[in-house]
Amino acid sequence: MLLILSLFLALFSGFLCWQVLEQRKVIAQMMEQEDVPETNREPELVLTLRVLDPIALAKRESRSARVLADKLPVMVRKMVYQEVMKELEEELAERDINVKMHIEYR
Repeated sequence: MLLILSLFLALFSGFLCWQVLEQRKVIAQMMEQEDVPETNREPELVLTLRVLDPIALAKRESRSARVLADKLPVMVRKMVYQEVMKELEEELAERDINVKMHIEYR
């Protein structure tokens, strides 16, 4: 009984292996037809920066922000990120480091 079960499992495993290989062939053909580039390249590295307390930073750095921060917090947050980005760009430009920066809203 165990011999029959073992043979059945071996045959079933072989069938599954054959199905996986066929699926890989189909996917490769589809990618070739659609001109999809190879995915074997290394992933792109991205640096993310988050200001932990933008309101406190704005209040500490700017007199006008002390007044605006409580009334217009969204605008103050945006201004903080814009200023941080501007300062980082200046610092990196001084060190001759080419970067592409943008603010991403999530």
